[in-house]
Amino acid sequence: MPCHVYIPTPLFLIWMSLPEDSHRRIILHVDMDYFFAQCEERERPQIKGKPVVICVYSARGGDSGAVSTSNYEARKLGIKAGIPISRAKKIAPDAVFLPVNMELYHSISDEVMEMIKNHCGIFEQESVDETFCDITGKVSDFEEAGILAQRIKDEIRQKAGLTCSAGAGPNKLVAKIASDFKKPDGLTVVKPGEVLWFLEPLKITELPGVGKKTGDRLNELGVKTIGGLSKLSIDELIREFGQAKGIWLKQASEGIDDSPVVEREGTEQIGRMTTLKTDTADPDVIIEAINELSGDVHRKLEARKLSFKSVTFVAISTDFKTHTRTHTLSAVAKDLDTIKNTAHVLAKAFLDENPFPLRRVGIRVANLEEKKGQRTLVEF
Repeated sequence: MPCHVYIPTPLFLIWMSLPEDSHRRIILHVDMDYFFAQCEERERPQIKGKPVVICVYSARGGDSGAVSTSNYEARKLGIKAGIPISRAKKIAPDAVFLPVNMELYHSISDEVMEMIKNHCGIFEQESVDETFCDITGKVSDFEEAGILAQRIKDEIRQKAGLTCSAGAGPNKLVAKIASDFKKPDGLTVVKPGEVLWFLEPLKITELPGVGKKTGDRLNELGVKTIGGLSKLSIDELIREFGQAKGIWLKQASEGIDDSPVVEREGTEQIGRMTTLKTDTADPDVIIEAINELSGDVHRKLEARKLSFKSVTFVAISTDFKTHTRTHTLSAVAKDLDTIKNTAHVLAKAFLDENPFPLRRVGIRVANLEEKKGQRTLVEF
């Protein structure tokens, strides 16, 4: 998809007189397109082009449960997140209905996030399928930001076989809205002087954080667009929504957002998966794959000076079911042999119990700590 870059016009050139500080940051937001369903399409090429619905089934069995997400073909038919599975099947009886497979989605997310992180300065993963990057020190201007964003999109397409949408702007708010502007497979760059013009015609609900209740109330006040919201006084907004939300709505409608991109702390993981050349239960083939994956994981640990305390073997069978075996160590470790040897034991035990062919295998280490100071870190 071409990069959509907005060119200032005299109507909003006055915005160029913003304080100097507002021009300093260049923030990129990357959002994977219909991620869960796209992961399933990648694993099952035969379903691509069909309506695909990802479901959270309840313990009651049958079609009890709700839709988690769907691909664009299903959305066009009216299938939305949150509706009952039974209703979705009435809307599109010929659609492909699949259960949520978070193990698969997290493993693919690990691949994608590592690619993005290699291009960024400060990296803040929002969820399994979206992230913010502060690329201020990586590029000199917004033209270069667009080029970098396209490079990231191309790498994800080539290496992971997935599409994503990206938005670049002077802050997180604008970048996030921009990434959604041309979905799917879009790229939109909004320079500081273009912010008001870009936001003005968009629907109120395009502001992240404005839900149905707030949107309905604003509509009752005659406000349909972000531009219309910006025309309300801060006193009016505080009176309707309270001080904190009223101030936020006023600032957001004018594209003001000072929140930083922050590396998040927490117990996370590093993982790698691979698709086997042929479906197989041959231990030698699987051990060979494990050795290669273990090397990849260890290199990432070394690059970030991290140790680990648990190792997981992941197996995806030919029916696309995900199976895991995990071992927690008695003490943190950092060496390649511990990863390999632990994974070998887990894989052999799994294969002895389940001698069926596997399609994909993976290795994951978790409970990550810095080697110095033993502080838990986020790692994707």
